[in-house]
Amino acid sequence: QVQLVESGGGLAQSGGSLRLSCVISRRIFIARNMAWYRQAPGKQRELVADISIAGNTKYAESVKGRFTISRDNDKRTVDLQMNSLKPEDTAVYYCYAELVRAGEIRGNDYWGRGTQVTVSP
Repeated sequence: QVQLVESGGGLAQSGGSLRLSCVISRRIFIARNMAWYRQAPGKQRELVADISIAGNTKYAESVKGRFTISRDNDKRTVDLQMNSLKPEDTAVYYCYAELVRAGEIRGNDYWGRGTQVTVSP
């Protein structure tokens, strides 16, 4: 059983910073696309940022210039550096990865359990 384990959420003041980290629990899986999503109360889950295995990135318009996604393929991690936080960034943040077992072609989608980020005014 493979898990995506998130860490780094918490409380920040407006204008502050937080860093989220996510690690894939088992080495036998290779991550193709990795991403961070978020879901605020009463809203649908939305893509915050994603990063391909080659390092190509994509960001939601609302976080461009403030958030940076990065990955370390050797450590099996994906991080989200969040700067200039705003109250509207308050949400549960979820790590996502498309994982492929070594030697196989078809991948599957995996999600972390989520970590709460709260930004006070």
